[in-house]
Amino acid sequence: MGAAWRDHGLTVLLAVLVLPGLGLLAYRWRRHKASRRNALAEIGLVLGTLPWLVMLFTPQPADRSLQLVPLRDLVSWGSTGTGTAIAQTAGNLLVLAAVGFFAPIRFVAVATLTRVLAVAAALAVVIEALQWLLMIGRVSSIDDVLVNTLGAGLAALLSRRWWRIRERTSFHILNAR
Repeated sequence: MGAAWRDHGLTVLLAVLVLPGLGLLAYRWRRHKASRRNALAEIGLVLGTLPWLVMLFTPQPADRSLQLVPLRDLVSWGSTGTGTAIAQTAGNLLVLAAVGFFAPIRFVAVATLTRVLAVAAALAVVIEALQWLLMIGRVSSIDDVLVNTLGAGLAALLSRRWWRIRERTSFHILNAR
């Protein structure tokens, strides 16, 4: 975990200090309540996702590898020590958590748990594929896809009270056609 902070501490610090200020400015520019809600969701998407993407696409001094056997990486995380296991698991849960939390608030088309999971899984696959294609010394793993998607799903459940009304409204609109 110390290595993660050493390598990416500045990224996290900038995200915590700078992006909320930018978010506040964007929020204040919006005049209508719905518009402010959208602004907060958009800022949350950026603030909660960008730092993780910076970390995920930082080149590492290693060969790239591909792990397509489910649950193999999860087991290896546990065997590398408690700190590494916690950092790997928590980090992978948080990669797309902001997408899961804020996307259904911002976009009516995503306002169901199934759609959030589908979007998160697709994004996680794209991230892993890009890590492989860019040859940046990362492990591209199906377990990362699974844990990233799980993190988005759990975060979506946390924000459900704010998008559930939109979910019902979009359902009625779709069925009326």
